[in-house]
Amino acid sequence: VLNSKGSVYQKNKEAMNLLGLDVLTHVKQLSRISDELMTALEKAVPGDKLQIQFNTERGTVHLALRVSGIRIKDEELRIIALSDINRELDEREIDSWIRLTRVLTHEIMNSLTPVTSLSETLLALPGAENEEMKQGLETIHTTGKGLINFVMSYRKLTRLPAPEPSLFYVLPFLERMIKLAQHQHPCPNITLSILEAREDLIVFADENLIAQVVTNLLKNAIQAIGAAPDGRITIKAYCDQQESIRIEIANNGPAIPPDAAEQIFVPFFTTKDEGSGIGLSLSKQIMRLSGGTLTLLPYKEKGQDTIFVLVFN
Repeated sequence: VLNSKGSVYQKNKEAMNLLGLDVLTHVKQLSRISDELMTALEKAVPGDKLQIQFNTERGTVHLALRVSGIRIKDEELRIIALSDINRELDEREIDSWIRLTRVLTHEIMNSLTPVTSLSETLLALPGAENEEMKQGLETIHTTGKGLINFVMSYRKLTRLPAPEPSLFYVLPFLERMIKLAQHQHPCPNITLSILEAREDLIVFADENLIAQVVTNLLKNAIQAIGAAPDGRITIKAYCDQQESIRIEIANNGPAIPPDAAEQIFVPFFTTKDEGSGIGLSLSKQIMRLSGGTLTLLPYKEKGQDTIFVLVFN
């Protein structure tokens, strides 16, 4: 609740959590978070409906603002309701990509299947012994089969199994994930360690699905570091002030360029020569189905580690 001069008359705990502040007595203090947010609240008038985006140490925050007015003792006050719409925006974006992927895979499969089937039939007919014809048909058949397998990998995004959540301890789970990553991607130049994880920390989720997410993040971190000396991957798991469980996976590989960071969760987008562009989008979808989120923390300074965060609400 603000007066005409920007002084804060009233605020609740949830609003302070959304803003990531402990103290708020004047709207000018919001400049520590975002100048755009501060300006929006300064100029907001009753009846306004706004959307604001800003970055915090917890990641990108999307807020919807609704402004109403009230008069108390001859003073005009503004009541501003803040709503976190991160999850809503994520769900809309993912749903759009899922619908697009379903259409694309359906159309591609309908076109490719008869081509591969026909080429296989022609290979078996008399006259296919001609070497040039045989090579051409084999090329068509092999390429078609390869494209079908490629399309099938994208179908995973639209056909994830329903999570079967149960309680499991985070520390032994992470220890298993590290051992698995070291076995699958042996890199003597990289150390993997758990910096923080209480033994009694528990998550309620589908352990097998979450294992896919963590495995993918560890694999990406190992690939990002590559053969660079003194590679480091660290994991933290803890309960935050909102009583959500957070798992942070950090690596000291090269920073992700800003233009790529904005798209890394988009299906089909990849910066790798051999990448399919499905891993991170699939991981984000798993976290969404699990009632949580997966985000990349913004870089605050040069040389900062790349940090992905899983949040279980």
